[in-house]
Amino acid sequence: MASDHVRILRMNAHNFSALITKTVRGQKSKSRSDVQPNTVVLDGSRLLAAKTLLTKDCSQLKTALDRLTCHADNWLSKGPWSVVDKSIIPPSGSKHDYASQAPYWWPSPNSSGLPYVQHDGVRNPSVDKYTDHGNRRDMFQATLTLTLAWYYTSKQAYAVHAGNILRTWFISTDTMMKPNLNHAQCIPGLNSGRYIGIIDFSQGYTSVLDAAAILATGAPGWTKQDAERFHSWNVEFLDWLQNSEFGIKESAAKNNHGTFAIMQKAAIALFVGFEETARHEILTLQARIEDDFLPDGSQPAELSRTRSWHYSTFNLMAYTRAAEIGLKIGVDLWDYKGSRGQSIHAAVEYLIPAARGDATWSYAERDFKAFSAWDIIHAAADRGNVMAKLALGNLQPPPDGDLWALRPAAEQLDIVRS
Repeated sequence: MASDHVRILRMNAHNFSALITKTVRGQKSKSRSDVQPNTVVLDGSRLLAAKTLLTKDCSQLKTALDRLTCHADNWLSKGPWSVVDKSIIPPSGSKHDYASQAPYWWPSPNSSGLPYVQHDGVRNPSVDKYTDHGNRRDMFQATLTLTLAWYYTSKQAYAVHAGNILRTWFISTDTMMKPNLNHAQCIPGLNSGRYIGIIDFSQGYTSVLDAAAILATGAPGWTKQDAERFHSWNVEFLDWLQNSEFGIKESAAKNNHGTFAIMQKAAIALFVGFEETARHEILTLQARIEDDFLPDGSQPAELSRTRSWHYSTFNLMAYTRAAEIGLKIGVDLWDYKGSRGQSIHAAVEYLIPAARGDATWSYAERDFKAFSAWDIIHAAADRGNVMAKLALGNLQPPPDGDLWALRPAAEQLDIVRS
């Protein structure tokens, strides 16, 4: 019988996914280093299966691991970051409050610059003066990348730095962020923060939760006390998301903002052990499928934007993450269909022709990047979508390389900083 190494060289993406599934079914944890992480979006059994295959000299995974550790090595010399590093003091008077400026709002062409006016999809570079926004993005990416690199290699430096990044941003008294987003995406001269600023966190925070869950399997430099304090921070943050005026309004938004806000609450609830709350939020998203998607898979609220391709893939990123959360709590969003046949699978299929280059995207898009659909098509393929499976060999890969086999959850790949 051919070895795993030889067989994998002959496999396409679908068959490789099947090998991961087979390994998941057959694996048994034998040591502390082989613990399956209790992740919220990432499938912990798939992570452990990939780790098991790496011990068998799996060539396809080793290529991905080389790419992952290259990214991780780059993050080793960066961070940690803190909200107290900023020079702009939020309206609250405390640097411990996160603050950012609305990216698509620009000063008027007069001496005062007021009032600010909106140019949808056109990013104002002056928003980078609010350093929390960029630092937050780096913190998200670094934490997950370093943590995954530790999980697959057991290299201590990766875990130690990831833990230090989390402690600095969320735990240490002198540097921690308060668990609210009261001053996110403010508009100078108009307000001190907006509810839609919650997207700053909701678009990527599940990666941080998954990183913390992986570190909790026994990573050096991440203590039981660290895990408990991070848990407490998230309980407070979830309370703010559920009960603050901003949190309530953002969850009610009829586009990707509402999708991400609800998905984020479900993820945090699952992370802190509030399973019934998580189930309630996922069922809320299930009900939204009725209005968010048309039967053909198109997303009217996202197609109306000047970045329609980006926002169509962006909204689906939230839905595919939510679907993975749902599988852990007994709610199957993947196979759910609305009254007219609306579904996540149909929405993914709607994007495949443009992602493959078989058809031109016919809606407004300032910067079409086919690879932004890469992860969501992978996610659908892994959950049985035949059209997605067939498309995998003909997609434009992301410029930083394919990490799906080691990080099987949809991430934002086109680096639009909203």
